Amino acid sequence: MKLSHIDEKGAVRMVDVSAKEVVKRTAVAAGSIRMQAATIALLKRGALKKGDALACARVAGIMAAKRTGELIPLCHPLPLDSVAVDFVVRATGIDIEATAVCTGRTGVEMEALTAVAAAALCIYDMCKAVDKRMSITGIRLVKKTKEPVSVRGAEVGRSGTNASRGRVAATGKRSVAGSQRSDRRGRR
Repeated sequence: MKLSHIDEKGAVRMVDVSAKEVVKRTAVAAGSIRMQAATIALLKRGALKKGDALACARVAGIMAAKRTGELIPLCHPLPLDSVAVDFVVRATGIDIEATAVCTGRTGVEMEALTAVAAAALCIYDMCKAVDKRMSITGIRLVKKTKEPVSVRGAEVGRSGTNASRGRVAATGKRSVAGSQRSDRRGRR
């Protein structure tokens, strides 16, 4: 099996994704943090000294997903469209699920995985004063999907868009064909 991050000489490299099509990519990752029932009780009552652990963990997960390209050496920095981090509090721990979405040339599974890991670490930090036996487990990719992108009904391909004159292109700007041109300051 050939690894995409290793070149023919065995050196690590960033994968060239420039020839890939721009598509909507979604990844879902999950993991858990196990803790004592007494810790769960404190969390549910809002009695942790550091504050609302789940609110803080949600923000930590989102922030980490946005910085994945800086944390993972060969990971492409991606313009994320959306990141959601959700929790299910159980009797012996908290299940964490993160969903990352982007429109781009490479997948967002690393961003979803990073969001789960950071959220779990944040919960650990928020609860460590009262529970020294916590464990973070099962961080994994649950699923990833990709689907064509359309801009007002026109599919976006390698050239950016097939949208006809006057429609919004993938850049979000109106086509100048058939309209007055503007100078650099936006004047007509």
